[in-house]
Amino acid sequence: MKLRNVLLCWTALFSIVAVAQQQKAPAPVPVQAAAAPSAEKPVRARDLGIPFDGAPGPLNAITDVKGVEVGFTTLVEGDGPLVTGKGPVRTGVTVIFPRGKTSTDSVMASTAILNGNGEMTGTNWIEEGGFMQGAMAITNTHSVGVVRDSIIAWQGKTGYIPQADMYTRELWASLPVVAETADVPLNDMNGFHVKPDHVFGAINAANTGAVAEGNVGGGTGMICHGWKGGTGTASRKLPDTLGGYTVGVLVQANHGRARNLTIAGVPVGFIFLVDKPPRVGEALLEAFPLVNVVVHHENVLAVQLVNQLFQLVELGVMDLGRLLLDVNHRTPSDL
Repeated sequence: MKLRNVLLCWTALFSIVAVAQQQKAPAPVPVQAAAAPSAEKPVRARDLGIPFDGAPGPLNAITDVKGVEVGFTTLVEGDGPLVTGKGPVRTGVTVIFPRGKTSTDSVMASTAILNGNGEMTGTNWIEEGGFMQGAMAITNTHSVGVVRDSIIAWQGKTGYIPQADMYTRELWASLPVVAETADVPLNDMNGFHVKPDHVFGAINAANTGAVAEGNVGGGTGMICHGWKGGTGTASRKLPDTLGGYTVGVLVQANHGRARNLTIAGVPVGFIFLVDKPPRVGEALLEAFPLVNVVVHHENVLAVQLVNQLFQLVELGVMDLGRLLLDVNHRTPSDL
C-alpha cells in the first residue's frame, strides 16, 4: 500500500481559502446531530472569479487525496446573552481519517510550530516516531480532552486499534491527535457542550466525498479577520511532469485583524474598513489567535521536505494578512 504523508501544522493557511470561500451559514443543527450537507451548491471563491494559483482536484478539498475521510458534528443551540452551562452553543467536532476509519495502518507524519499558541495532543510520539495512527480531530479549546478520550473509546469498541508489533487485541495504546481553537465569544466554551456522542457522530459521518465548509464542525464558532470564520478546505494537483501528486488541506481559521485581510493580493480589509472602528471579536482574537491546518500529501516525503512544505503554509497565512505579532507585548500569534 502506497504511503502518504499526514502533515499536522499548528501554523498557517496554505492559501486564502478559509476566508475567501466562506458560504452562507447553514441552518442551526440540533445538539447531538451530525451536520447535514446543504441542498444548495455552495459558492466558492473560484465561482466568484477570484484568481488562485494552481490546479485544484475534482472536489477542491482535502478528500481529493485518495482515502481521506472527513466528518463533522455541528452544535448550534440557543441565542441571547451568554450563560455558562446553558449557551448559546456554537461549536462542534471535525474528525479526519488519513486512510479511512476502518484502516489501522500508520502514515508518515510531522508537526511544526512557529510562535504558536495552543494545544495539540499526540505530537510527542509523532516527533519521536515520525508517523501517526488513526484519527485526528479539531474542536474548541476546552473540549480537547473529551474528544481525545472518545476517539480512544471508539477504537476499543470497534476494534480499529493502532497497528504495532507490540500490541494485541487486549493490550494496546493510542495517542490520537486532537487540536483546538478558542470559539469565544460566540460559544459557551466553559459549558463543555461537546460530549462523547458528538465525537462518535462525527466519526460515523466521515466520508470521502465533498467537504462542507463554513459554520460546521469545530469551525462553527470561529472568527477570522473580524468576519465569520470556520472550516475551509482546498486541494492542488501537481502536473504530471512533477509527479501528478495531490496535496489537500483543511483549515479551522480563528485569527487575524480585519484591516489586514488580503485576498488574491487585494487589501480587502483596508478598503472596507478605512476610518471604521474595529469589528466584533477582534480584541479577543488578539488574545486567542489560532489557525489549525491539516495537510495531506500523496507522496512520501522526508522530514526535511515536510518542514519545507510547512514553511510555504506559514507564508500563505501571511499573504492572507496575518502578522507575526510582538511577543514582548504578550500577544500570541498563530504562526
